[in-house]
Amino acid sequence: MRLFFAVLYTGLALAANVAVADTAEIEALREGTMKKLSFSEPRPVSDSLFTDPDGGEFTLAGFQGKTVLLNFWATWCAPCRKEMPMLSELQAEFGGDAFEVVTIATGRNSVPGMRKFFDDIGVDNLPLYLDPKQKLAREMAVLGLPITLILDTDGNEIARMRGDAEWNSPSAKAIIAALLAEAGS
Repeated sequence: MRLFFAVLYTGLALAANVAVADTAEIEALREGTMKKLSFSEPRPVSDSLFTDPDGGEFTLAGFQGKTVLLNFWATWCAPCRKEMPMLSELQAEFGGDAFEVVTIATGRNSVPGMRKFFDDIGVDNLPLYLDPKQKLAREMAVLGLPITLILDTDGNEIARMRGDAEWNSPSAKAIIAALLAEAGS
């Protein structure tokens, strides 16, 4: 029995060291505004509902199975306006079965205002989701906007960015590509 636990412990330790090494390699890809991206041990996300403009209800669990770049924003947020086209570019390049940019307008954001925001900046490939009472945002410790999180394929938060960033930069793209390669292995 002791041998079993010794083998189990060794296996878990090796797996943990691989995860740490992989994260360190991905963290090394951070340059420019991406240096603000903080990686952490995987932690569960809220199961609170958010909606689409038609009243459809969703949870973050519905995105499990793919790597998700989750962006909290608002129509009144100037930095959000600046970075949203870059998030759109990231979705255009990487979006699909393995990756998705999910945008959630938190707080008081009218659907017509959200649509105008996207139209004004030429974004047509990102979802319009709402968190009008900020329940999801509060439970996810979103303090200030924009806040962007990266969720792994198990639906756990693994990284967080406070403030806007150049999500279409070579550094951001290298990070996403590395995360997708890691998830595929």
